[in-house]
Amino acid sequence: MALVDSTQQLLEAAMRGSWQRETALTNNIANADTPGYVRQEVNFESALQGAMGTGEPVSEMQFESEPAAAEASPNGGTVSVDQESARLAENGLDYQALTDVVNTRNGIIRSAIGLL
Repeated sequence: MALVDSTQQLLEAAMRGSWQRETALTNNIANADTPGYVRQEVNFESALQGAMGTGEPVSEMQFESEPAAAEASPNGGTVSVDQESARLAENGLDYQALTDVVNTRNGIIRSAIGLL
């Protein structure tokens, strides 16, 4: 039996994707007043879903930020601080939920092998 199963690998990849999204969102907020700045997004969910459908190993996946379509402001930028802040809060909740699931799974494994 493998030390890390496919569910654990998927959870860890989702955490990496969520962390990458956090970085993109904070960069968006930091550049909200930068003329011509185009907001970035990390859509790790669709990448993970695609990998699961094709059997691609998720443990090696890298997630990249990409320009996101949005209406430009008068300065040419596409960042709304209010929307980015809401996305940041939502992503934080998602990351916390992933962390809770990983910690619960690890607790079950420790209990099963008698380490608790």
